[in-house]
Order: sequence, then C-alpha cells, then structure tokens
Amino acid sequence: MTASPMFIVEDDDHFRETFIDVMSLKGVEVEGARNGAEAIKALKISHPAVIIMDVQLPDVHGFDLCRRVKRLAGCEDTPVIFVSASTQYSDPRDRAEGLQAGASQFLPKPIPPERLWAEIESVLGARRRPS
Repeated sequence: MTASPMFIVEDDDHFRETFIDVMSLKGVEVEGARNGAEAIKALKISHPAVIIMDVQLPDVHGFDLCRRVKRLAGCEDTPVIFVSASTQYSDPRDRAEGLQAGASQFLPKPIPPERLWAEIESVLGARRRPS
C-alpha cells in the first residue's frame, strides 16, 4: 500500500494523536479533527484515501456526519471506518445503520493500532479491486 493521506475524526485527543503517531511511523500522513464541524471544513479541501470516524462526537452523530461526508465532492467513494467505545452500538441493527449511512466497516474501541491498520488495508484493497 502506498502512503495515502488519511483522515481521523475523533474527540478523544489521546486516541487521535496515538493513531496519527502510529501512522506516521508507517510513513502515512494523517490529518485529524475533533468534531464534525472541523471535519467537514477540512474535508471540503482534503480528499483522503480513508476516513476513520468516531460514532459519538460532541457536535454530531457519526452516522449523520458520514452521510454529510458522502455528499461532499471528492469524498463520495472514500471509505469510512467507524470506531466506537460505546456498548450501545454492539447491536447488529446499529452496525447495519452505520453501514447504511455509508461506512465500509464498524469496529469496537479499544482497538489495537495493528488491527485498525489491517482493517484500513483491507478496505483500501477492496476499493482497488475491479468490480
């Protein structure tokens, strides 16, 4: 996989900064936002290869943000991977709603950086395969 820019929307500063640090060690540039408003503003300019998005953000629900992102020019086909620490989203119906909102994957937190990296590679690999 080439070093494609990524974007993370995460209000937990520690998780976001750790993810950015781990990806930089892999030679992957990552931009980040703390909330939905920052994310929309940045994503109107930046078109990352993949977006990691928390479900519970301070200003917007992740599912709603995902729908908005998918309507942005240049982000329509960008894979979104949801992450959530809330057990509230362990119900398969909630996972299905996240996928219907446009997500490619829905993962629980805490998630080891290596597993998240493997999921990112999987999503990007699936995107490159011809239909």
